[in-house]
Amino acid sequence: MVGHSSAMIKMNDNVILIDPVFSKYASPIPFTNGSFTFTNPIDIEELPAIDVLLISHDHYDHLDMKSIQEIDRKVSSYYVPLGVEAHLVRWGVDPNKINIADWWDEFEVNDKLMLAATPARHFSGRGTTRNNTLWCSWVMKSPSGSIFFGADSGYGKHFSMIGEKYGPFKLTMIECGQYNDKWPTIHAMPEQSVQAHIDVKGEKMMAIHWSKFQLALHSWTEPIERARAEAKLKKVKLIEPIIGDVFEIELKKNH
Repeated sequence: MVGHSSAMIKMNDNVILIDPVFSKYASPIPFTNGSFTFTNPIDIEELPAIDVLLISHDHYDHLDMKSIQEIDRKVSSYYVPLGVEAHLVRWGVDPNKINIADWWDEFEVNDKLMLAATPARHFSGRGTTRNNTLWCSWVMKSPSGSIFFGADSGYGKHFSMIGEKYGPFKLTMIECGQYNDKWPTIHAMPEQSVQAHIDVKGEKMMAIHWSKFQLALHSWTEPIERARAEAKLKKVKLIEPIIGDVFEIELKKNH
């Protein structure tokens, strides 16, 4: 677990990096939306070669220019929702390395990995622009099992749709933090996040999008406390790695 919504996965020999943000600020303005000081335990130089880099949308806490520019030499291919490719090209990424996705598009990366861009209920934008690019969640499917990355999303029927088409999943990574009662269509409450895990037919759930950046008014620990209580109530297996932790999920065939 790299922190916030950033994660690195080794799946059937494929190294996958998701929404990498290694900067100390999730904002175009320095010293705003800063990360907690102990939540940056990983140096880009320490990372291995990256086979696949996934981006869910272009908000600053998911797409960071400095991180992309520093890590690009290690990346073989990018998979991004519609419009996000323009950011990468502007920052110096070779267009030939970029794969562009609409919702429900599938990509056969190799015989050990299939990717699918799936819906999310959110929005996009950087600076003063809004919704010129698409946002998505991601399915990672291998011969030995599947993983779902939910990115940022309000709760909705799309989770059940994803579960019906691509589930079950050995692991789901679903946001549980940075919410507000006034934003129900773009960020789920922790209880809804647990239900989303159930809807997509997940086995183990890892709560993401909390503990690194303070982007909402709730307390730092409230998201995981609420998610933990709901997971216990719904008998969901909740994984709570510390940022920087490495953990293993046994992938076996889902069927």
